[in-house]
Amino acid sequence: MNIVDTIKSTHRTLISLEIVPPLRGHALENIYKTIDPLVDFKPSFINVTYHREEVKFVPRPDGTMERRKINRRPGSVGIAVSIKYRYNIEVVPHIICGGFSKHEIEQQLIDYSFLGFENIFALRGDPLKGEERFVPHALGHSNAVGLVKQIADMNHGIYLDQPDLEARQTNFSIGVAGYPEKHGEAPDFDTDLKHLKEKVDAGADYIVTQMFYDNQKFFRFVDACRAIGIDKPIIPGINPLSNINHLEVLPRLFHIEIPNDFAKEVKKCKTNDDASRIGVEWAIAQCRELKAHGVPLIHFFTMSQPNSVENIIKHVF
Repeated sequence: MNIVDTIKSTHRTLISLEIVPPLRGHALENIYKTIDPLVDFKPSFINVTYHREEVKFVPRPDGTMERRKINRRPGSVGIAVSIKYRYNIEVVPHIICGGFSKHEIEQQLIDYSFLGFENIFALRGDPLKGEERFVPHALGHSNAVGLVKQIADMNHGIYLDQPDLEARQTNFSIGVAGYPEKHGEAPDFDTDLKHLKEKVDAGADYIVTQMFYDNQKFFRFVDACRAIGIDKPIIPGINPLSNINHLEVLPRLFHIEIPNDFAKEVKKCKTNDDASRIGVEWAIAQCRELKAHGVPLIHFFTMSQPNSVENIIKHVF
């Protein structure tokens, strides 16, 4: 079942999870260890992230350097299939623009369709490590708007090399990312919101937000979306803080703000276990307020922290 139909079929707040593939060479069982404690809470779906390759320069015997591309977190397709059929849960694979041509993306979508997937999360993706800005594939998409349109076209039977022929229609529900505090590369909030509207107009069916720690920012974001005509479900993304260093790392990496009251409590912590406890308490309060506000679903970024997410869900749902 696609995500929008799942949301429409219930009157209560649902939950979903996001899983990060293990590092290269690690076992799939690591993923199962994250999911197993959370299955009893009946997540509506599980997102599987996709991570771009990294560039590494390796010295040659002659003293020159060889440029190699290495994927540190491979196996997203295999992981998505394994989760789908092991747990009988809807899985939402991430597809990114970065590093792929339109034809390569089309092949990925065909494969996912043949494998029985009905939902796709469409992202531009991050710049390569060391790049100051995102550089698209020469034959690819420069942003998520084009990717969303390509997926929507395939839902109408329109493929790249045969737009005028009768072709099999895919049946993907398309999710996209939203940023309550704006994307880090956007010049301002309004510009970022207009870009989100372009993704919706191109065919996006629902929105999952970047993590945030101030619910008022989420509520203002939703109001702003509705004001410019975005009427799709908006799902808040929650990531429980688990490390003292996250006070500096998360704002830098994800361009978000940590509320002063929250930051003060974390700064008092002597250990990361203490910080994790405070993070869980803060997330519980966030989720209770979001649930009372009537959000359709709460999406948890597990970051391989099933214990924290399990604790939050037990106290909220």
